[in-house]
Amino acid sequence: MENNVKKDSSFLPFFGIPRLIPYLKPFRKILTVMVVCGLGGSAVDILLPLLQRYALDHFIALKTLDTLPVYLALYVLAILFAAVMNFISCKGAMETEVSVNRDLRSAAFNHLQTLSFSYFNQNSVGYIHSRVMSDTGRIGSLVSWSLMDCVWHISYLVGSLVVMLAINLRLALMVMVILPLIAVLFSLFQAKLIHANRQIRELNSKITGDFNEGITGAKTIKTLVIEQKMTSDFIGDTSEMRQKSIRAARLRGMFAVTMHLASSLALAIVLWQGGYIAASEVGTFSMFMTYAQGMMEPVRWIVDAISDVITTQVNIERLTRLLGTKSDVADSPEVIAKYGDSFLPKKENWEPIRGDIAFEDVSFRYPDGDEYVLEHFNLEIPFGSNIAIVGETGAGKSTLVNLVCRFFEPTEGRVLIDGRDARERSQLWLHSAIGYVLQTPHLFSGTIRENLLYGNPNATEEQIQQALRLVSADEVVARMEKGIDTDVGEGGDMLSTGEKQLISFARAILADPRILVLDEATASVDTLTEQKIQTAIETIIQGRTSLVIAHRLSTVRDADLILVVNDGKIVERGTHEELLAAKGPYYRLYTRQYEDETTSSILS
Repeated sequence: MENNVKKDSSFLPFFGIPRLIPYLKPFRKILTVMVVCGLGGSAVDILLPLLQRYALDHFIALKTLDTLPVYLALYVLAILFAAVMNFISCKGAMETEVSVNRDLRSAAFNHLQTLSFSYFNQNSVGYIHSRVMSDTGRIGSLVSWSLMDCVWHISYLVGSLVVMLAINLRLALMVMVILPLIAVLFSLFQAKLIHANRQIRELNSKITGDFNEGITGAKTIKTLVIEQKMTSDFIGDTSEMRQKSIRAARLRGMFAVTMHLASSLALAIVLWQGGYIAASEVGTFSMFMTYAQGMMEPVRWIVDAISDVITTQVNIERLTRLLGTKSDVADSPEVIAKYGDSFLPKKENWEPIRGDIAFEDVSFRYPDGDEYVLEHFNLEIPFGSNIAIVGETGAGKSTLVNLVCRFFEPTEGRVLIDGRDARERSQLWLHSAIGYVLQTPHLFSGTIRENLLYGNPNATEEQIQQALRLVSADEVVARMEKGIDTDVGEGGDMLSTGEKQLISFARAILADPRILVLDEATASVDTLTEQKIQTAIETIIQGRTSLVIAHRLSTVRDADLILVVNDGKIVERGTHEELLAAKGPYYRLYTRQYEDETTSSILS
């Protein structure tokens, strides 16, 4: 889960909302209009009991209709004015809600694009999805509809009390006794409600993750025949969610019932004491009854609003914690000022990349690790070199590539690109010059053409076809009913793994990168296709610096330099012939793999 998460501490009801102010500034005008209109509508609701009092005391008690036309006109005008104010407030609330949701989700999504790999390694998809979608939705509702209701109810409550105090001080003070009672009740329930709602939100994230795994891992679930286990785990999480939700609902219920009982005392007090004034001041008594009954709704709303604010406070904490998370890899302000960032690049200041790479006394350990993976490591990779990184599965072969691509920063030392520290230029500058083909290919929803254009949005049809031919992906496209405009499905699931790999390979080539990274790029294709790709690679790497992470050692025999990795550390380096002659770890890896391949060939 996210780092530095505070647990079970007590907060003020609106703690966290000030952190949203930067995102609410664009809506200050419409929020101001909502507040003004809410106050206007509330003023009319406060005025109506006074008009009622006048009608009883003047038209009924005095039995005269001399001012009835003026009274009716004023009454109708007040109703129309309130209707207009309420319409403007509701319209503003709707616009604010959808706009705040849009801006918060955009801010969260954009911020996620800037975070380093370590954040995604530590947080599940469901956990992140819940923050971007669910949390923002509750916050949008809070700052729109809840704000409008708050203005109306609070102003009505305060206005009613002011009028009551002005007309009958003693009776008004007796009604106001319930306010300190509400404050005491709130303080008793606050901490428990916050704790309960935080647990519910965490469980909701876990359940969202269960849904994600059930969908994305559908094939694996069926092939492993673990439907029952997945169902059992899901039922367990939802059962725990049910228990926590029931407990939270009971707390809210106890809170609401107690608070509603306190608010009902206001009406009881008026009925008890109001009898003394009813005989002589029927209008005043009626007015107090109307205000006392009208005050019950704001008090009830305050009860529910406090519970909602407490619940939403957890959403605010989670979202602002996400937005406040700092990436382990970040450009300095000076670099951003010159080269721009991922969203506003200043490409006119970007120097051309040649492709020289150097590790200068680099030591590195992962953010969540204690041991150094590299210590005082030095290596020069001249432009045009073909560097192979080999080792057992899980040996840590991706570490060097992650540092070159600046997915992680060196703990000590420097990684130089064209003789300059990579941190002296923007991440986007470097990433724009890197072509990366993953072992597990990923395609975006859309057509094959759209996926290829991610590599180069300005590519011509001729360039697209050339990239496809180079890796034999044109044969894949030819088999498709709609050719290059065939939809690949979510994550490319409508294609086989090998077909996805060929398309992703063509996409990387289309970008014409100066640095090419192949992370076991042929591991997901058949032998015949692998041979075609290997032939293509020999052509593609010309005029580029290439880093090849390989499992099949037969594919790296012609590399300029082979680095052998074991337990996250480089234990050997040299050419294929030098390493075989040394008869060390590479020799053992190569001979064992050669024997396995020979045995498989004989048996087949």
